[in-house]
Amino acid sequence: MLRQIFRGKFVDALKEAFQNGQLNFYANLKLLANPKTFAAWLRTLFRENWVVYLKPPFGGPEYVLHYLGRYTHRVAISNQRLVSLTDGQVTFRWRDSTDGNKQKLLPLSVNEFLTRFLLHLLPQGFVRIRHFGFLANRRRTTLLPLCFQLLGATPQPPVEEHPSSTENAPDLYRCPKCGGPMKIIERLTAAEIQLRSPPELAVAA
Repeated sequence: MLRQIFRGKFVDALKEAFQNGQLNFYANLKLLANPKTFAAWLRTLFRENWVVYLKPPFGGPEYVLHYLGRYTHRVAISNQRLVSLTDGQVTFRWRDSTDGNKQKLLPLSVNEFLTRFLLHLLPQGFVRIRHFGFLANRRRTTLLPLCFQLLGATPQPPVEEHPSSTENAPDLYRCPKCGGPMKIIERLTAAEIQLRSPPELAVAA
């Protein structure tokens, strides 16, 4: 069976990595550095029924990014799908999966269209992309250096910010309207942005 073949190859790969000194053990796993203890631990793996989930692979990393990007960096409906706005009705294209993925037109009232569109907006306090594990916002400051230490790698030093008040400031620090250099006066965390109210607009006399 597939799960037995996968289990055997996986355990063989662990044995080879251990013999080549490619495995490092820390904290509660230090006992596994002993060859006899490691061999005894490997034998326990054959007592478990492994579950192997197999499905056709994606079409490559570019396809995966394109697929995820539709959910993380796009709105509910693209401009290309909007056909017309006439007589209080919005007409847009959609694909009917029950009819060979044919493109069809669907007219909706403005209120109904907006109701469906707003269903795709996240409630306040929710974000589209969340980081877990050692990349979680609350833990990465302490866990990332630990990961670099255990991997024997040196973290890249932060890139020195270009002084935005000089005339040689890059385009990133130039006003998109007048082209003048911009100066960073404050940096806000995500929580501070949520809590801070928008600035008051100056009322012209």
